[in-house]
Amino acid sequence: MQEKYIDETKQGEAFAIAERPENSKKLFLESYGCQMNFSDSEIVASILNEQGYNTTMKVEEADLILLNTCSIREKAEQTVRMRLSQFKNLKKEKPNMTVGVLGCMAERLKTKFLEEEQLVDLVVGPDAYRDLPNLLKETDDGRDAINVILSKEETYADINPVRLGGNGVTAFVTITRGCDNMCTFCVVPFTRGRERSRDPHSIIEECKSLADSGYKEITLLGQNVDSYLWYGGGPKKDFAKASEMQKATAVNFAQLLDQVAKAVPEMRIRFSTSNPQDMSIDVFKMMAKHENICKYVHLPVQSGSNNMLEAMNRQHTREEYLELIRKAKEIVPEVAFSQDMIVGFCNESEQDHQDTLSLMKEVQYDYGYMFAYSERPGTPAHKKMEDNIPADVKQRRLAEVIALQGELSRMRMKSYVGRMHQILIEGTSKKNENQWKGRNSQNAVCVFDKLEGQQIGDIVNVFVYDNTQGTLLGRIAE
Repeated sequence: MQEKYIDETKQGEAFAIAERPENSKKLFLESYGCQMNFSDSEIVASILNEQGYNTTMKVEEADLILLNTCSIREKAEQTVRMRLSQFKNLKKEKPNMTVGVLGCMAERLKTKFLEEEQLVDLVVGPDAYRDLPNLLKETDDGRDAINVILSKEETYADINPVRLGGNGVTAFVTITRGCDNMCTFCVVPFTRGRERSRDPHSIIEECKSLADSGYKEITLLGQNVDSYLWYGGGPKKDFAKASEMQKATAVNFAQLLDQVAKAVPEMRIRFSTSNPQDMSIDVFKMMAKHENICKYVHLPVQSGSNNMLEAMNRQHTREEYLELIRKAKEIVPEVAFSQDMIVGFCNESEQDHQDTLSLMKEVQYDYGYMFAYSERPGTPAHKKMEDNIPADVKQRRLAEVIALQGELSRMRMKSYVGRMHQILIEGTSKKNENQWKGRNSQNAVCVFDKLEGQQIGDIVNVFVYDNTQGTLLGRIAE
């Protein structure tokens, strides 16, 4: 997932699907933030496709504009507010047009959108997309509509997502929703609710359907995929109350991986995002067992300091994290890891920062997502802790973390040079139309010259002869 987050300084990504001839209305749908939002947008498009809406890439021809929003950082919210302001003139020209805000910002800010923007007609939280047809009837009658109720049951398991944009090769399959890990810096538990898992049979059926449709790779998706636990439905926190039969027949993430790998043996399987305290060694055993499970794990740590990990309520120590990495590399020697890192969290000392740098050197991540801490209203850190690290110190520490990761990335990419790799062709290189781009099992991007007879979706053997910091340079093996 080297593009885990859309650049918050740019507007979101809009996507369109093939039109239904009988549909007469136009939907402009733009997604911001994480892959879960992208996946949710596919669910929304599927629901509204049944309500007479075709998607469009042209905002000016839309009857309905929906922004699927992110609250993970302040910049994401600023970007959405700026984007909404761009629609004001269009709304004056088309007063019957409906503008809606979906997702995490919708849940967090609720009525503020309706009151402040004087533009938004519709506010829908991530567990209320089924209610969109009813809410749109409200707006058709001239009333503002809002539903941000969080559910303990909703997984949208029975909705076959419309695949928006994409390359027809890789697809997301959501397996969990919500999160129970109350990290003090994070707004997700408050915007997406309690953690619940999706019926494994519906997951496998969706994966098989994607395989039948020509897709070659799936990413099992959730706020916390390795915490997956299906025992018949309901929040994970209620598992202790389950019957003995439910407990005996429950399916955990390692077992789900095993089932999916067997069900679609020709497809590559990835998963994101994982949390260290929930990651089981059995997951790595499944990775070693099945060739089609990619040898890559995004395993956020956030800090290398035990002081910070405790303050963040990360529920694991530095030592436990490093031991997990060590065992994983024993079981799957070729496994690659990426990280999330927050610098400048409340009370972070210079020694805490040095602990982060030393942990990064020990793990040797392939790449990472690195950020300076910014307060999120409503989180425990915002309520109880002082954001007391000066901005210039945060930026200096962030620069050091980014520079170190650059060195590690170059070193990790170099370790792939001089070897053969199986690369799934995902599309044409952005920099050279005569080259393909794809990824190896470890999620490293590789570019190589096109040869006659190849097409998107092919898996080819590529010899890697050189590298940059973030890209492998290869040629197709004869």
